[in-house]
Order: sequence, then C-alpha cells, then structure tokens
Amino acid sequence: MSRFLPGSRWRPRVSRDSLRADLAAGAIGAIVVLPQGIAFATLAGLPPQFGLYAAMLPAVVAALWGSSWHLVSGPTIAISLVVFATMAQIALPGSDQYLTLVLTLSFIVGAVQLAMGLAGLGVLVNFISHTVVVGFTAGAAMLIFAAQIHNFFGVPIPAGASFPQSLYALFTGLHRIEPPTVLIGVATLGAGMAARRWLPRLPYMIVAMVAGGVLGYALNRWLGQDHTGIRTLGALPAALPALSMPQLSLETLRSLTGAAIAVSVLGLVEAVSIARSIAIRSGQRIDSNQEFIGQGLSNLAGSFFSAYPSSGSFNRSGANFEAGAQTPLAAVFSAGALVLIVLAVAPLAAFVPMASMAAILFLVAWGLIDFHHIATIVRASRAESAVLAATFIATLVMHLEFAVLLGIALSLILYLQRTSRPALRSIVPDPQSPQRRFRERRPGDAECPQLRFLRIEGSLYFGAVDHVGDYLQRIGEQRPELKHLLVLSKGMNFVDVAGAELLAREAAGRRTRGGGLYFHGLRESASRMLTGPAFAARFGPDAVFATKGEAIAALFGRLDRGICAGCRARIFTECRSLPPAT
Repeated sequence: MSRFLPGSRWRPRVSRDSLRADLAAGAIGAIVVLPQGIAFATLAGLPPQFGLYAAMLPAVVAALWGSSWHLVSGPTIAISLVVFATMAQIALPGSDQYLTLVLTLSFIVGAVQLAMGLAGLGVLVNFISHTVVVGFTAGAAMLIFAAQIHNFFGVPIPAGASFPQSLYALFTGLHRIEPPTVLIGVATLGAGMAARRWLPRLPYMIVAMVAGGVLGYALNRWLGQDHTGIRTLGALPAALPALSMPQLSLETLRSLTGAAIAVSVLGLVEAVSIARSIAIRSGQRIDSNQEFIGQGLSNLAGSFFSAYPSSGSFNRSGANFEAGAQTPLAAVFSAGALVLIVLAVAPLAAFVPMASMAAILFLVAWGLIDFHHIATIVRASRAESAVLAATFIATLVMHLEFAVLLGIALSLILYLQRTSRPALRSIVPDPQSPQRRFRERRPGDAECPQLRFLRIEGSLYFGAVDHVGDYLQRIGEQRPELKHLLVLSKGMNFVDVAGAELLAREAAGRRTRGGGLYFHGLRESASRMLTGPAFAARFGPDAVFATKGEAIAALFGRLDRGICAGCRARIFTECRSLPPAT
C-alpha cells in the first residue's frame, strides 16, 4: 500500500520552516520552467502552451508519488526531441491528429512506466551505462541545432529533414539568410551567455528571451514587420489545460508502440539518474521502483490534461535543491505558481521571436554536450569510446526510438561482455611479508608445483563458463603436475547451475589425476549452490575450508612427497618440516 501512499515517508519533515522554504523554491521553479516549457514544446512540434501544461499536473503527481524529495518533473529536451522525431513520421506537427497522438503517447508511456514500477523493474536502470547516456545526449544536442536552423537563420528546411539534410539545406540556402532574424538570434545568444556568466542568480533563459523580445519589437517598430520578416511565438492562451482523451484504438496502439517504449525508458533513465545525483548531495535514499510508479502515474494523469510525456528535469530539480526545498511540496507549489504566471503573462508571448527560442535551444543543446566525460571516456577505454561513438552516430542517422533502444542494447552487451570474463588471478604467499600474506603472482615468483591458489573475481554464470573453462583447460594442459586447485571465492558473487557443473567436472577430472578442487571464502549465494543437495556429493565433504591456513594445512598432507623432495619453492610455512631439497 505504501507504493501508492509514499507521502508517509516525507510527511514528518513538513513544518512551518519547511513550508516557507518549499514556497520560495516553488516560485523559483515556476520562473525557471516558463521559458523551458515554451522552448521544449516548440522543439516537440507542439503549441508552446503544451510545454507549460506538462509542468503542471504531471509535476504534482510525480512529486507526490515518487520517492525523491527534490526531483521536479515536466517537459525535458530529450523527450521533446524523441516525441517530435517519432510523431512527425505519423502526423503533421501542430495538427489536431498530431496533438491527439502525442496525448495518447503520454497515456501509453505512463501505463508502461507504471507497469515496470509495479513489477519491480527499477533495477534495469542500472544496466544502462553512463557512456550511452552521454553519447545519446550529445547526439540529441546536434539534432536540436539542426532542428532550429530554420528559426535561427530564416533558411527554409524541409519538414522531417534528417541531420545531414538540414546541414545541406543550410549551406545551399546561405543566400536566403534573413539578417534581422539572425541578428535577434545572435543577440539572444549573447544575452544568455552573458547572464550565465555574470548574473548566475537570474534565470538566463528569461534574460535571453526578454532581450530577444525587446530587440524584435524595436526592429519591427523601426523597419516594419513586413520588411523584417520576424516571426513571433504568438500569444499563449491564458487558460488552464483543457481536458483531453487519449485515442486507444488498436491501430493507434500499434503505431505508437516503438515510440512509447523508447520514451518510457528514456524518461525513467532521466528521472532516476537525476533523483540519484541529487540524493547523493542531500543524503536521501532513492527507491527506483517508486520513481517508476511516480513517473507512470504522472504521465497517465497528464494525458487527460493536455500534457505531453514528461520526466525529471535536471535544471529544475537542481534549482529546486539549490533554492532550499525540503519536501516534494516544493514541486506542488511550483506548479501552482506556474498556473498564476501563465494566467498573468501569457499574452506577452506574442512578442517573443522564434529566433530567440532557437537561440535559447542552442544554449540548452550546448549544455547537453558533456565534454568532460567524453574526454574521460576517450582516454580511458577503447570499448567505451566505441559505444559512445556508435550511440552518437545512431542518434544522428537513425530514428530516435531505435537509437535509444540501440543504446540500451549496447549497454547490456557491454555489461555482459565484462561479466562474462571474470578476473582469474593466481595467488601466492608474499615472501616479503612476515605474515606471509597472499598477493597476485608476479613473473619470477615461486609457486608450489602441486597446488595453485586461484582467485575468481566475478560471478560464475552461464555467460562466463567458457572463459573460466578455457583457463582451467590451459592449466591442465600446460601444468599437469598442478593436481590441486584451491579457489579463493570471496570475489565470486554468484554461481548458477552452468557454473556449478563446470566446477564439478573440474573437480572430477582432478580426482582422477590424484588431486582435487577446493574452495575458501564461499559467499552465501555461491555456497547454497555448491554445497546444496544437487552438487555437494560431487565435490565431497572436505572441499570447503574456512581459512587459508586451514586449507594449506589440510592440503599439504595430500601433496606428493616425492615431488616435494625435489621442490625448491618451499613457499608454505609447512614446507619447513621437509628435508632439504635434493
């Protein structure tokens, strides 16, 4: 029941002081989302007011039914881009059919997210690597640049043009650039960058929007709009979101399935990632499944109140935390303040040039490119760099829903590739340590010719069986005298049936050669499998040791004394009892 009444977790934090802090943070959040909502809705191919609607009821529901104290949901740039890229293939952006399909998409996305949360699939977010997210967002940034070329330069771009097609249209249409439009765009860019640097306490988007609007108004008054050709956003309706009804026909569901899955996963990754990053600073524990439920319910509710798919917003959530928000009520107050602002200032949107909105989106897109992490990934790993490049290129040349799914597939492939090759390290007593502590064997280190210590770091499951099996086979072929093998198992987190079968066969093979396979430090999960009724008899009652000292003492007695007589390694303390090597 707590899944649907999560407020009990944070209600004790509510006080007079927290309410004051949440009210202040909510007011700041409403101001921040005003230009964002307009810009993101424009990017999604929707009337600008729909971006504000997505920050009203969905933000309230996500806050009250999520687990984070500071996450603020609403329109996001990545989801806006995916919505446009997928929906523009089905209907004309801005048309009634387009609006209906987008609202239906909100419903389906909400249903998918809610089902995933109730099924306990929040853990799946952990399998989407940060590298994939970095590559996708960088690609999304380039798509934003391409999508806003016509608004910034005044150059016509064919509807639904791909990234390369948009660039080609720009270069072939340079002679059609509209100087007043470009001037407004450049001025907006300059104002936004200046505000970010010298006025960090002010929302740079609002500063940029005001600067562009004032310049556009001045140019139109001076030269006349017929001469300037400056296109404006148009006045927003000063009204609350209208009731809407998703279209749930079989044909519609079939056409929206791919987009819904992509948006659902992307939205959940955004929300949980943002919630976790802020939770690290606030000291809060995040429940991924509860966040899935909160996001699902918010999109379900939003679909009936003219809201397109929403998710956690990094900018708004960060501003919410920095403003001193104490509870999810800050997001509720933010939505209420936004309603009041919309009713008061909606007509002023008529003075905002489209070039200004394009410039604001350019600034947002530039901020999406994580240059620091890109450089780190390129320096650190070729495999990660390949995944980064593949995700980036796929975002530019494929349909975005497929690019998102490809990124997820690459994350899983990378995870499986890593887990399928657990580290296998030969361990020996350190001759420099008085306590004879064990360390990884180095070239030139002495090793017992009959007994090897092998440390397995990682899970031994069906995907890793070939890798470990090949290693064990090489040992048997190259060092047949190593009849005894002690597996140091503290790093072996999990063993499935395939892994247990491999170890059982290895134990049987060594017994036929007069040796054996033994374990030390078995974790509980691995111990249940290897010492359970299915496999205990195949290893024998004396295969598991509590300590390395106990294991060495027992196994020393099983070594071939003929080989010991000629051995000069003598790496064990017990070897001192042997006669000098001949």
